Amino acid sequence: MKEAFMTLPWWVRWIAIPVVALVIFGGMITSLLAWVVGLVFKILLFVAVVALLIFLVRKFSGSSKSSGSW
Repeated sequence: MKEAFMTLPWWVRWIAIPVVALVIFGGMITSLLAWVVGLVFKILLFVAVVALLIFLVRKFSGSSKSSGSW
């Protein structure tokens, strides 16, 4: 198999085969990248909302420090 691959011209190995792979698997690669980007966005959004919640709780519960509940 390796010998058959190595006997091909350079443009087939380095241009034609990757282009064919992108045409065949391009939709799957695109959907996988979109899923990863969406997941990262949701994680960052979750972290921002939790940080905002912690900030608001600390800001508005600052006067009740003597109660000892928080």
